[in-house]
Amino acid sequence: MALRRASSPDDRLIELFLDMLAAERGAAANTLGAYRNDLADFRNHLAATGKALAAVEADDIRGYLHVLAGRRMSAASAARRLSAIRQLFRFLYVEGHRGDDPAAAIQGPRRGRPVPKILSTADVDRLLATAREAAGDSSKSPGERLRACRLACLIEVLYATGLRVSELVALPASAARRGAVMLMVRGKGNKERLVPLNDAARRAIADYLALLTLSGAAQSKWLFPSFGDSGHLTRQHLARELKTLAGAAGLRADQVSPHVLRHAFASHLLHNGADLRVVQTLLGHADISTTQIYTHVLQERLKSLVRDLHPLAHE
Repeated sequence: MALRRASSPDDRLIELFLDMLAAERGAAANTLGAYRNDLADFRNHLAATGKALAAVEADDIRGYLHVLAGRRMSAASAARRLSAIRQLFRFLYVEGHRGDDPAAAIQGPRRGRPVPKILSTADVDRLLATAREAAGDSSKSPGERLRACRLACLIEVLYATGLRVSELVALPASAARRGAVMLMVRGKGNKERLVPLNDAARRAIADYLALLTLSGAAQSKWLFPSFGDSGHLTRQHLARELKTLAGAAGLRADQVSPHVLRHAFASHLLHNGADLRVVQTLLGHADISTTQIYTHVLQERLKSLVRDLHPLAHE
């Protein structure tokens, strides 16, 4: 349920918080919408119990978490709700709207961090080989060839850089100048970072841009413009094309997505000896704890190192 714009004192406080997220942290519209919906549910719960944000105590927040558990909400979703509540009350305390922070000591629901889906290097090789074959098929019509070349380029860049799908499809045309060895990416919070391009990704970009120019397509500010409408290719369209390609490569479509390729990028780097901090930078994670979902890869690598290199391992 969406909030009515500042229709009550609690609404006004929540909107002040959301304005801060937008102005100081560069929160995207989707992020703000998620916070708004989560806090609207909490505010409605408080209204039903006769409480306002200014009078909330720690037990009121615990009571709300108990209600969420009664709704059979997943631990991950409840933890996200609690995170929004914690940030709201921290903001109200810092800005002087409250004299204390009732959410500071609240323990969140226990949840295990899921191990991300991983494609093996052989799986990725099959996917890339199938995409390259389709892009080089001269029997296709010019339009079909361009679409196949665009998809091959998208996958090469995605696996070479580990970009978020939203970052990938929204790359401006200026991000990948001809011959560039680095890609300028604008990520979460409007933060920019540089990621290196390997030779395969650079060739894929050059081949795609050459076909795009030959097609006579109108100049676009996007590297991957939508061929049907104005604007850039959508995340949903890329996901659909990728699943079709996965099927053609003999892989399970439900096991392949742009995010899975991002995971493959990180996992394969770590498996081959990359430092976790380097992978954090490349992925654009603000906090190292986010990158630590890949520690299972490091643990497996350490086990293999001991098995293969320890002098007593084979006795």
